Amino acid sequence: MLELQNLSVTRGSFTLAADLAIEPGARVAVIGASGSGKSTLLSLIAGFLVPDRGRILWEGRDITATPPGKRPVSVLFQDQNLFPHLTAAQNVGLGLRPDLRLSSPQRVRVGQVLEEVGLAGMEDRKPADLSGGQQGRVALARVLLRARPVLLLDEPFAALGPALKAEMLDLLARIAEETGATVLMVSHDPGDARRFAPQTILIEDGRAQPPQPTGPLLDDPPPGLRAYLG
Repeated sequence: MLELQNLSVTRGSFTLAADLAIEPGARVAVIGASGSGKSTLLSLIAGFLVPDRGRILWEGRDITATPPGKRPVSVLFQDQNLFPHLTAAQNVGLGLRPDLRLSSPQRVRVGQVLEEVGLAGMEDRKPADLSGGQQGRVALARVLLRARPVLLLDEPFAALGPALKAEMLDLLARIAEETGATVLMVSHDPGDARRFAPQTILIEDGRAQPPQPTGPLLDDPPPGLRAYLG
């Protein structure tokens, strides 16, 4: 279980607070108005931001002071962080070793995860030679290879068209189900939340609310969320 206990961070005039728990294997959307603190919440969990107070626990262990690289967390951003001069296989291999000095079994595993995300035979292609959806699959393959139990996604598919985005959301759901990962996904699109996440964290008035069922929340949103969704 991922727990945020009496958590609070202030940056200038902005404050975000959270006191909530997320069950293992949950798929959770994070929604709220622009500037509400969605990315801030992910940064706190990932360790890129240090809270002013409170604790972050994973499976009962306090990870509040744990460096980002040693947390049980992988992060996928909107730009997907692919290196243009590296091949698909090399970009994925970074998930195992930043120096890319992979052993033979590790190289085999890279090929396996590329096949799992539908990119068999594309190992030697560079990002410029891949479509947007294929680039997203490379980024997901790298996350899959890292095999961390918590996956944080900050609008990773926002630049894709509706069909490709739906395809990537379904792929992500399959990966989450197969690996048992706990997934938090920031999105501005309520359709993404409905498709992928049975639960949703609403961030409003400086507070990340505990997860609640996605459908009822979006069917009858509170006034602030209703104004944001239009």
